[in-house]
Amino acid sequence: MIPQTQRDSLLLAARILLAALFIIMGWEKVTGFDMSVGYLKSLHVPMPALATIIAIIAEIGGGLAILFGIFTAPAALLLAIYTIITGLIGHHYWTMPAGFPEYEAHIHFYKNVSIAGGLVALAVAGAGRYALTGRNDA
Repeated sequence: MIPQTQRDSLLLAARILLAALFIIMGWEKVTGFDMSVGYLKSLHVPMPALATIIAIIAEIGGGLAILFGIFTAPAALLLAIYTIITGLIGHHYWTMPAGFPEYEAHIHFYKNVSIAGGLVALAVAGAGRYALTGRNDA
């Protein structure tokens, strides 16, 4: 069993590491909005501009909530669902012919699955003591 002080420090580290991905990627969508919309168009996502705005809100909003330990469990669960959906939309390796692009999409899809697993674990464990809520927030 991990002592409570170490547990809280590890939960903070987990929150920082998970949040970094979403905040960075969300900010890149803000600063490269047209490129993000173009990418979603290439994937045949309906209403790509609106989808990009939703992605920005989910990634930056959810990432900041996790980083600061505010509504950690619901934010983590919503981001887990979001991450699985984006994996299905953006990394559909099962539709690709064998080769490097298929292999790369395969890796990225299962990376998304793994990140979702980490988010679910965070939702169950809670934010820990080092959160703006000042409690476990599970």
